[in-house]
Amino acid sequence: MTDTTTAGQLQEEVRAYYAAKAAEAEAGGACCSPDPNTFGPAAYAEIGPGTAPDAALLASLGCGNPTAVAELREGETVLDLGSGAGLDLILSARRVGEDGLVYGLDFLEEMLAVARRNIEDAEIGNIVLLKGAIEQIPLPAQTVDVIISNCVINLSLDKPAVFAEMSRVLAPGGRLGISDVVAEDRLSPAERAERGGHSECIAGALSVSEYKELLEAVGLKDAEVVFTQEAADGLHAAIIRARKPLGEGIEPAACEPGGSCC
Repeated sequence: MTDTTTAGQLQEEVRAYYAAKAAEAEAGGACCSPDPNTFGPAAYAEIGPGTAPDAALLASLGCGNPTAVAELREGETVLDLGSGAGLDLILSARRVGEDGLVYGLDFLEEMLAVARRNIEDAEIGNIVLLKGAIEQIPLPAQTVDVIISNCVINLSLDKPAVFAEMSRVLAPGGRLGISDVVAEDRLSPAERAERGGHSECIAGALSVSEYKELLEAVGLKDAEVVFTQEAADGLHAAIIRARKPLGEGIEPAACEPGGSCC
């Protein structure tokens, strides 16, 4: 547990680090990982020409592509925690269509300004940007169908609050499709910190067991953590999925022939 002074210093470190990245966004930013060939824009190799502005793609600071694993559907409401320069917002908005809605939450006005410009360039009208903290999501309960996030939860200094807020704003039957850096269970917090700084998405990474325990603690079920690529010794970019149950005594609707089920 960090003391108040240390927590404040870490928070300012993260703020300053990503404010600087926002300032560099026009020219493209460096990813959380020291290997830009693996993370950041490299995770979006399947994006076709014109799908998103080049500026949004080059400014990606993530460790994966959560829109590729969240299985977004037309008409859904999506929340992106730590939406950054807006790439995942734009991709999500195209997937949910005009009847869907995408919220982008970020705590930095500098990054929100970059996202606004990229959204305008993409000519997308179903995105709402919110300024705030992922530990206190400024939305009512049961507001969204899907939560995505890209290499952000590891930056939080109060992860139990983040997980509690995710559960609160998810509608019954809602789901998570998150990319994050996750540690192998063998690494202690101190060993994680030896491998990289907090702002670089390493020191604050949860272990697989910690991730699953926090999801379970807030009532999110069927949690899975799947490693995708190595970020450092014993730490990996990962896909995290979980769902919020529909509720006691409520069963999913039967699938129609040839249709798809939630």
